[in-house]
Amino acid sequence: MKTVLSDLDGILLRIGKYENKGELIKDALRALLRAKPELRRDVAVELYTKKEVSLSRAAEICGMNMEDFKELLKERGIKTAVPSIPVEEIDKEVERILEAV
Repeated sequence: MKTVLSDLDGILLRIGKYENKGELIKDALRALLRAKPELRRDVAVELYTKKEVSLSRAAEICGMNMEDFKELLKERGIKTAVPSIPVEEIDKEVERILEAV
């Protein structure tokens, strides 16, 4: 049985609301993520665990500050990665800070 929803994409394209199906799908996904914050959190966690985004970017995606996002990861049993910074870089940064003081 065909319903209006089953042809909604065709209708929206036909009346010129969207240039193509890809634009319609992008807009629909944006609306879905705005309407369901838990999905946005799930996406952010997935992107972070797959190392596709940084911790700060993942927190931004789900609308949390970094500490709250770290807590969310902890609740889900996901450890946060600590970036390795060469000792030389740390020494240079410490020197720069001490010179500024």
